[in-house]
Amino acid sequence: MGRMKFLCDAERCIECNGCVTACKNEHEVPWGVNRRRVVTMNDGVPGERSISVACMHCSDAPCMAVCPTDCFYKTEDGVVLHDKDKCIGCGYCFYACPFGAPQFPNGPAAFGARGKMDKCTFCAGGPEETGSAAEYEKYGSNRLAQGKLPLCAEMCSTKALIAGDADVVANIFRERVLRRGTGAEVWGWDAAYGGGERKQERKQERKREGQS
Repeated sequence: MGRMKFLCDAERCIECNGCVTACKNEHEVPWGVNRRRVVTMNDGVPGERSISVACMHCSDAPCMAVCPTDCFYKTEDGVVLHDKDKCIGCGYCFYACPFGAPQFPNGPAAFGARGKMDKCTFCAGGPEETGSAAEYEKYGSNRLAQGKLPLCAEMCSTKALIAGDADVVANIFRERVLRRGTGAEVWGWDAAYGGGERKQERKQERKREGQS
C-alpha cells in the first residue's frame, strides 16, 4: 500500500504563495479557509526560512483518534480524508492537529454556526462518487483519480514542495541534500534544479586542464 506524503524543502521555498493560490483556485475553497499556507520563520533576519504547510496525512492521525463521529478515514493510498456528512463541527480535530489543518469555514462564529470542518484532501476528493458534482462541491477536484499529483506541488515554481509516494519523495530529497552542498553552494540555479552532476563534471574538466 502506498503512503502519499508532502515534503517542503525549506532551502528552496521563496514564499511566493503559488501553492496556496493553486489550491484555492483548483478546489474553489471557501473564503477564509486556506487548505495550504506558507509559514515563515525568523522573518527578516539571517536564517529566514519559509515552508508550505497543509494536512500531512499522518500515518497515525490524531484527528482520526479524537473525532467523536468517526468522520475521518484513510484511503488505500494513505490519504487522510473526512466525510462532511458525518461531521458535526465540534472542532476536536482542529485542536488535536499539530499542523492546524482542519478549519472552520465560517470562522469565529457561534458554536453550531461554524459549519463542517474543511481540510486538505491531497487532491483525492471524498466519499462521494468519483468525479461527481457532489464530490467537487464538498471536497474539490479529485486529481489522484485522474493519475495526477496535487496541484500545489505541480505549480511550485522552485519545486520546493514535493508530493507523492513517501519512498519516492524521500529519495528525491535525499539526492537534493547530497548534491547541493553547504554554505554558499546551497543557493543558485544548480541547487534549485539539480545541476550538481554537471557542476562536478566542470570541476573535473578544470582539474584535468590544470594537470595537462
